Amino acid sequence: MTDFDVYTLPFCSFGPEPHVGVGVREEILDLTLASVRLLPAHAGLFEQGNLDRFLAAGPGVWAEVRSALFMWIADGSAEEFLIPADGAELRLPFTVADYVDFYASEHHATNLGRIFRPEQAPLTPNWKHMPIGYHGRAGTVVCSGTPILRPNGQRRTPDGEIMFGPSAKLDIEAELGFVVGVPSALGEPVGLDDFDKHVFGVCLVNDWSARDIQAWEYVPLGPFLGKSFATSVSPWVVPLAALEHARVRPPARSEPLQPYLDDSNAPPWGFDIRLEVSLNGHRISSPPFAGMYWTAAQQLAHMTVNGASLRTGDLFASGTISGPDREERGALIELTWNGRDPVVLPDGSQRTFIEDGDEVVISASAPGIDGNTVVLGEVRGTVAPAKQLG
Repeated sequence: MTDFDVYTLPFCSFGPEPHVGVGVREEILDLTLASVRLLPAHAGLFEQGNLDRFLAAGPGVWAEVRSALFMWIADGSAEEFLIPADGAELRLPFTVADYVDFYASEHHATNLGRIFRPEQAPLTPNWKHMPIGYHGRAGTVVCSGTPILRPNGQRRTPDGEIMFGPSAKLDIEAELGFVVGVPSALGEPVGLDDFDKHVFGVCLVNDWSARDIQAWEYVPLGPFLGKSFATSVSPWVVPLAALEHARVRPPARSEPLQPYLDDSNAPPWGFDIRLEVSLNGHRISSPPFAGMYWTAAQQLAHMTVNGASLRTGDLFASGTISGPDREERGALIELTWNGRDPVVLPDGSQRTFIEDGDEVVISASAPGIDGNTVVLGEVRGTVAPAKQLG
């Protein structure tokens, strides 16, 4: 359990019988129980034990509940509803309706372009004109700590042979996820100024990727089995309100944008968030989110500009977060340059990609109020051998 500042107040679902909780230092405030006595008008939002009803209630209720939490902590009303977080069973905090993954880091996209298309321009012609993404599989979004089975699939060997079996290039992607609360109707795009009217908060994401399966299948329709087997998310959803002091302008754009994406005069929705990626307890990377070319507000605007609707519980992720330096790359395919330059761990072992038994932990923090730190928790996953078929 991470020590959450009392300003952060991240939400979770916990317990064998699910309750909604809020992280307070090293404890969890049982909001399902506390709301019955202290906030009866909204108690029904938490009785199911997950965040679904609360997310759908909208910004006015989100702010009202956050204010009530501050008051309960300050006046001592919360004390009888606090339980130790250590050992609590944390669950997937909301029902994932849809899952979309973007490709918003110029450094990541450039690195992959240089790896796979060394004789061409690293970025595709469309990359700086719109946020590139794909529609993932909501049913395989799992809570932190869920074991990750190595996926089986087709891949092509360097000599052109087609094989089937466990992925030999299992990778991670360190990302930030955005959780939609308020839905939108079919045919009604969500503009940049309405981002925080629909999005409640953020969670950490590890978008597991089978690079060899993906490389063989992705032309012409994009990621499929190489991505759909598992996506891990942190059990804590940090409200956007807690990240107010971490907001920053995104990098300067080098191409003119279409009006629906032009945020030059809009509120800034970049975030000064620093991630940390650890492999078997050893830090291998510290990706900076502040350098992401496309913001979440632009991603949401693009995702809905064709009239696609939003549902409560929609999750969209930033794509791999990478910076300009090697130690800031958020995926092993970049860190090892597709296996050419292995990562060396303290025990002397080397990794080009993730091996069975490896544990990956992604954590993050951001600047908070009065010099404090907003901690976003962590997402962890341990890889298990592929299921034997036949």
